[in-house]
Parts: sequence; structure tokens; C-alpha cells
Amino acid sequence: MTPLILQRPALLFIVLIVVLPLAAGLGTSVLHRHFPLAEEARENYRIVQGATLTLLALLIGFALSMAVSRYDQRKNLEEDEANAIGTEYLRADLLGAETAAQTKALLARYLQARIQFYVVHDAARLDQLNRNTSELQTQLWANVRDAAKAQPNPVMALVVGGMNDVINAQGYTQAAWINRIPVAAWSLMIVIAIFSNLMQGYGAHGEVGRRVLLLVLPITVTLSLTLIADIDSPRGGLIRVAPLNLMSLAQSIPANP
Repeated sequence: MTPLILQRPALLFIVLIVVLPLAAGLGTSVLHRHFPLAEEARENYRIVQGATLTLLALLIGFALSMAVSRYDQRKNLEEDEANAIGTEYLRADLLGAETAAQTKALLARYLQARIQFYVVHDAARLDQLNRNTSELQTQLWANVRDAAKAQPNPVMALVVGGMNDVINAQGYTQAAWINRIPVAAWSLMIVIAIFSNLMQGYGAHGEVGRRVLLLVLPITVTLSLTLIADIDSPRGGLIRVAPLNLMSLAQSIPANP
């Protein structure tokens, strides 16, 4: 289960924009004051500090790559789902007249349910929507199954295969929306970000340098991690997958087929 803070990038931003400057301030005002860094040890300290910042940059880069790849996957699966529904809508004409009309009507309702999946964010409404989607899938499968039993031929096999693609596409989409950056990876990035800011504050030289480090590094890391969380959060962020292909398909399907 993904923690709430990772599902709400705005909440993560608020937490980090408070915690990271505090860590830098702690390094500057407490550690630097009570445990001053000797000049002969400063060179070794810079090596350790640079390695820590490099590790943080690598983790942020890998996490951003993971988030973008998952975002692209959700976009591609939305397109695949729209293609599967549109193809099966056309193949429904291969069924008998009555069954074809019923199947097309169910597919039109199913299409609207899939569009709602992308735009609804309330948990209770999503649960109800998932139940409705499951019921529509059961009805759609029953239609093509009965038709295939009545007329077991290659044409019916084509219709059944198309319906199978429709149902599978929904499952792939659902799995892609659940697939997120592991919590352990987030924990490691946040811990290293805190230590990096602590070390930056501890190693700061002069009043001007301390003020800059108290602002620049915390804000940079906060914005980077918030961007990753936003891309990786299908519903909680500003960067979301819009069901453009599904909506375009809905416009081409008659309201009362």
C-alpha cells in the first residue's frame, strides 16, 4: 500500500520544504557550531560530501526514469484499450442482429465507464465504478460466449478473441496504475536527501554561503522529488493521463447504437 504522502505530491512538497531546510539549518547552526570542521579535514569532508550528493543525484535520476516509463506505459495502455474496444465494436456486427445491438449498447456503456476510470478520483466512486466495470465485462463475455456456442466457427472465434482483448486491456491498465516506485526507494531517497542537506549546512563557509545553502539545495531537491511523485501518482498529481483516445472513440460511437 502506497503511503498517503506519496499519493499526494502537494503534501510531499510541504513536508520536504520544511524538513530539508531544517536539516541544512541544523548542520549550519548546531553541528558546525559545536563540532567545527578543521581545515585539514575539510578536503576529505568534501570528498564524502560530493559522493553523497552524487548518490542522491543518481537516485533522483533513476527514480525520474522509472516514473516517466510508468507514465508512458499508462498512456500507451489507454491507447491500446481504446483500439481494443473500437475493434470489438465493429466485430459485434458479426453477431446476430439482436445480439449485435445488445453487445454494442453494452460496449458503449463500458466505454463510458472506462473514461470515468481516468477522471474520477473519489475512492468510493472508484470502487463502485470498478464493480460496474466488472459487471459489464461479465455481460459482454456472456453475449459472445453464447453466440460462439450457438455458432462455433472462425468468425465467432474472431469476435470472442476481440472481447478477450477488451477485458485483458482493462486488466493491464489496472495493473499499470497500481505499479508505482517502491516505497523503499522513496525512503532511501528522502533519507539521503536529509543527510545531504545536513552535510551541506555543516560544511558551509561564511554567512552568505550558509544562507544560500539553506535555500538552494533544499528547494532543488524538494522540487525534484515532488516532480517524480507527481508523475508517478496517476490520480494525486497535476500530471495525469487523459483518456483522449477513449473520448475520441466515444464521439464516433452513436449514443444509441
